Amino acid sequence: MAGNTFGTVFKVTTWGESHGPALGAVIDGCPPGIALSDEDIQHDLDRRRPGTGMGSSSRKECDRVRILSGTFEGKTTGTPLSLMIENTDAVSRDYDHLRTVFRPGHGDFTYFKKYGIRDHRGGGRSSGRETVARVAAGAVAKRVIATRHITVSAATVELGGMAAVTSRYATDTANEFACPDSDAVTAWRKRIADAKTAGDSLGGIVEITVTGCPPGLGEPVFDKIDADLAKALMSIGTVKCVEIGAGLSAARLIGTECNDEMTDMGFLSNNAGGVLAGITTGQDMVIRIACKPIPSVENPQRTLDIEGRRTMISTTGRHDVSVIPRILPVAEAMTAIVCADHLLRQETSRLIVTKVTKKRNTARKNVDMRE
Repeated sequence: MAGNTFGTVFKVTTWGESHGPALGAVIDGCPPGIALSDEDIQHDLDRRRPGTGMGSSSRKECDRVRILSGTFEGKTTGTPLSLMIENTDAVSRDYDHLRTVFRPGHGDFTYFKKYGIRDHRGGGRSSGRETVARVAAGAVAKRVIATRHITVSAATVELGGMAAVTSRYATDTANEFACPDSDAVTAWRKRIADAKTAGDSLGGIVEITVTGCPPGLGEPVFDKIDADLAKALMSIGTVKCVEIGAGLSAARLIGTECNDEMTDMGFLSNNAGGVLAGITTGQDMVIRIACKPIPSVENPQRTLDIEGRRTMISTTGRHDVSVIPRILPVAEAMTAIVCADHLLRQETSRLIVTKVTKKRNTARKNVDMRE
């Protein structure tokens, strides 16, 4: 299976399946000297961990991370980092009824058509469980960008068709949705409870904000930072749409409304979402992702088996009602990985320019001395 590695300088490869012995990530290109411990990674894994919310799967995983390589005395060495999270509560028999049947809306059908074989136990590699490896790698990326005072935060702005009054992110907000709108949080909790009772699932919208990002990150033309953000976030199985800045609303504006005017005090608005021509402006990067409902639902639906015969399916087992709020650290992780990669690409580029300039200046000085 190809397509398991993301990044150019800061490269992340994830591995493992939902019901395998473990999942993990290998990171190549992490700079040396970054302070890193298991606990630095564990915080975000705990936010994503199943079995912690009212709409979450009842699967109980401690999701303890082990750093197998790439650190010495609490700091990264510059060699590949290997991270592992063991599966300890997989109950594969819960998925026996899926061995020959495809779940509507799930990757069961497409994986089988592509590979001629699929792991029916929780979806294998197509399971949301795969994102635990992304979160672990993203926690490392956060440590890298923190050295340049860049932070990434995600918040829920809509769930089950119910939008929050404010979309301001609030990482210190004492609720699972990281949303400062208490009325919305109350409504969302009820919405989740109702959907769970009805045997159905919910989608929603998450907003991600990158603060402290310097201007100049991004590689034209095909490696624009917003293009890489879109790819990174769309690679999360549940994501069906990515917006940068004004996003879809920009199509409904006229130029004078959409343009972010500039003064000597800075930009007067941020419809661009912190990105122009694929390069960061220095303003906050603002990204929104639309997440579809969980495809595994108890309500009976029409489907096909692997022989192409019509049948009905009711998906039992342990499933979330919505990917929100557990998707929040996953969205942060993929955003942080993109930021770390582009930050290191930019610094590498500048280092090369500096070395070339010094070499030219030295050569000119030697010529002048000979003359």
